[in-house]
Amino acid sequence: MPLPTIATPTFELTLPSNGKKIKYRPFLVKEEKILILAIESNSMTDITRSIKDVLKSCILTKGIKVDNLPTFDIEYIFLNIRARSVGESIDLLVTCPDDGKTQVQTKIFIDEIEVKKTEGHNRDIKLDDTYTMRLKYPSLDQFIDDNFNFEVDKDTSFEIIASCVDMVFSDDEAWEAKDCTKQELIGFIERLNSNQFSYIEKFFDTMPKLAHDIEVENPNTKVKSTVVLEGLASFFG
Repeated sequence: MPLPTIATPTFELTLPSNGKKIKYRPFLVKEEKILILAIESNSMTDITRSIKDVLKSCILTKGIKVDNLPTFDIEYIFLNIRARSVGESIDLLVTCPDDGKTQVQTKIFIDEIEVKKTEGHNRDIKLDDTYTMRLKYPSLDQFIDDNFNFEVDKDTSFEIIASCVDMVFSDDEAWEAKDCTKQELIGFIERLNSNQFSYIEKFFDTMPKLAHDIEVENPNTKVKSTVVLEGLASFFG
């Protein structure tokens, strides 16, 4: 007689990027083991890839392609799955900014962590009176390939920027990036002027990010400071 199958609870959350609701389950012991091994490796690449693999198993809503989700969606989903799996708080050692060396133990509740959005942020960049370029958010793989530093400026590879073009359109026509070659997209970016390129920089500077402000007090100096935690790595205790 086979052993019984224990029912796993399911939960629901709203994706920050598009407001779509998805269902998910907590990760299982075998999946937790994968995460622990990745964390022990001290490699953010291994950690992030293992998180992505676990998410593919834990997200129950059909049609959700983890590989295509923006980084902040993935981070938000993972933290919520972690809260339902191993506890709703994270204990972290935080360095006090006033002296840059004293560390204090801090408890963070996962349900207080949000994806912060900048007012006025827009995916549509009006290039001139005729054409508008719509950008998409970089995926987790793009962050990994860029060593978790997706800063955009004029020294940034045009290939990286071109990978975030979704479409170019006017009132009468539209060109989707999926129908263009990589070289065509790179060439289009290279022909933008400095003012137009500054709009691209603003898009990446203001795009949503997983962030949380915490107040810490240095026990040695009694100075109180605000520490901003951003990105997935900041929330690993």
